[in-house]
Amino acid sequence: MPQLTMVKALNLALAEAMREDPNVVLLGQDVGQDEGVFRVTEGLLQEFGADRCIDTPLAEAAIVGAGIGLAFTGFRPVCEIQFDGFSFQAFHQIENHVRRFRNRTRGQRTCPMVIRMPYGGGIRAVEHHSEAPEATYAHLAGLHVVIPSGPRNARALLRAAILSPDPVIFFEPKASYRASREEVPEEPETLPIGKGLVARRGKDLTLISYGAMLRTTLDAAEELLDEHDVDAEVLDLLSVAPLDSELINASVRRTGRAVVVHEAPRHCGVGAEIVARIVEESLLYLEAPVRRVTGFDTIMPYFTNELTYLPDAGRVVEAALETVRF
Repeated sequence: MPQLTMVKALNLALAEAMREDPNVVLLGQDVGQDEGVFRVTEGLLQEFGADRCIDTPLAEAAIVGAGIGLAFTGFRPVCEIQFDGFSFQAFHQIENHVRRFRNRTRGQRTCPMVIRMPYGGGIRAVEHHSEAPEATYAHLAGLHVVIPSGPRNARALLRAAILSPDPVIFFEPKASYRASREEVPEEPETLPIGKGLVARRGKDLTLISYGAMLRTTLDAAEELLDEHDVDAEVLDLLSVAPLDSELINASVRRTGRAVVVHEAPRHCGVGAEIVARIVEESLLYLEAPVRRVTGFDTIMPYFTNELTYLPDAGRVVEAALETVRF
């Protein structure tokens, strides 16, 4: 199996989908001639032409609005927003229209489209380029919100998102784009949206994360075992809407302890929803309060302070030890 970065794995997923279905079209700023700001769409204009790999004006509302029209006429649009911070220029299209059509038509019509956007910190970008707004979109009923953590699951989840009959917000963690390589099968594969995975087996507590923070969480788990003899189980959520409550609660019921890790702000973040579901469904199995390790309740700082803002393995280890020693 070839060793691919996440960028190459996403590119593979797009190319496969476009070869398999002529109705799959890409649109966004610089997705064609410049091959995307992170080169995710490299080579696709040359293979599929300007009718299927469409450079758009700098107008996010128009990109998503055009995607809605394409979805209604039989196409499978994949819209790219260059950075998540600019998705709010199209928020009215997503909130008022994209997410509502199944309900609006009483199930007679859906809006099968994918909105891809790089998100999160860790690459020393400027303002509006490093936010983590997944909780905002997860709150909107009618949307799937998917966040891969590595090359193989990125390829499989993007294929699943393109095949989905319902709209998918597909957050791509920029810090993971070229951070590692992983074996990706040559044959196409998909993963079910709304189902997480056990990234590491353990017995003493459950660490729950997603996206770029999964690597940080796995590093913390190794440190916990090597230096503190604490065997942590690590869950990779992969989707935050739907959220895999069954996976989360099954693990927490085995270990009795949990720590949730994400880079978005703490207040009303995905971690708060996870804690609520654990308390509702597994309270009597808990041996300690569930802790959260998150970004701070501030605007993402400029890159000189970026690493201070983002959770690191040390913060995760500290929270885990507090939980185990409670």
